[in-house]
Amino acid sequence: MSRLFHHPVFLLLTLTLSTSVFAQSRDEIAVRNVAMQQAAAWNEHDAAAYSALFTTDCDVVTVPGWWWKSRAEMQQKLTRMFATAFRNSTLTFTDVSVKFLTPDIAIAHARWTMTGEQIPPGQPVPDKGIQTLVMTKHAGKWLIAEFQNTVSKAEPPFLAKPVSTPGAASSTSR
Repeated sequence: MSRLFHHPVFLLLTLTLSTSVFAQSRDEIAVRNVAMQQAAAWNEHDAAAYSALFTTDCDVVTVPGWWWKSRAEMQQKLTRMFATAFRNSTLTFTDVSVKFLTPDIAIAHARWTMTGEQIPPGQPVPDKGIQTLVMTKHAGKWLIAEFQNTVSKAEPPFLAKPVSTPGAASSTSR
């Protein structure tokens, strides 16, 4: 068995696997860091720094369902929002999970909480939620290409028994 550990194929396989695991770990840390950088830029109310975490042609769907179709559009709108409704807001991430689709494409889900927002009546209050981030690797740097932000509410318990439908024939009436 000791001869196996000295065999060139075994050594090459071991080196390849350990390099791959190390690279994925490094990439997973980098993807998680992008989420954390979002919070830092948000909390500084820095629309340029926040937007720089995204690809130039990103798609962003916000909590109320607004669809922004580029980094430039997002930066312009965030600049206004940081001057008004979110000027005193603080964003915190509590959990980030990462799944790699390819070595250069990752999906991240990030749970977040927010305080200090001043939302106009009739708009959803973004107090806690989940982001879905599709990230792509460009010249060694991970950027957000697709973004969906959703307010998170507790899942209600499912009904214990079926609800009867009015007008439906029952099996006992025949």
